[in-house]
Amino acid sequence: MSQHKTLTFAFMDPPFESDRTITFFRLLDAALDRGVNVRVFAYEGAVALAFARQQPHGNAVHGRDTEEEDHPLTKDWIRTLQDKAKHRSLSFEWINCGLCVDERGVNDVIEDCGRGGPPDLWRYASDAFNTLTIGTR
Repeated sequence: MSQHKTLTFAFMDPPFESDRTITFFRLLDAALDRGVNVRVFAYEGAVALAFARQQPHGNAVHGRDTEEEDHPLTKDWIRTLQDKAKHRSLSFEWINCGLCVDERGVNDVIEDCGRGGPPDLWRYASDAFNTLTIGTR
């Protein structure tokens, strides 16, 4: 790991359910912009953020096909953040809680997203400059 500070984020919200998800991704992006290494521990519904089988869809109510709707997928946001970190020589680690993954059946995740458990969050938080936990309420 580089000499940069590291921030740990613990996140719980599932994709597409809350504006907290967008805020969470904006915080990750801002941390990378400031030269900070990022570690994410995703638990509860947030483990689905990195689910590899997400697919874009159209919006029949508004008369738009898949291309016109251009629905953003959280797996693509994560991949973009991973690429940004690499480009800036920063680390970007993402671990999903394995118990939460099993409960939801979202085992198939994008590349460079791992599987772990509460000890990983403890390790992340212990080694970090600071930790931000974003709960669902």
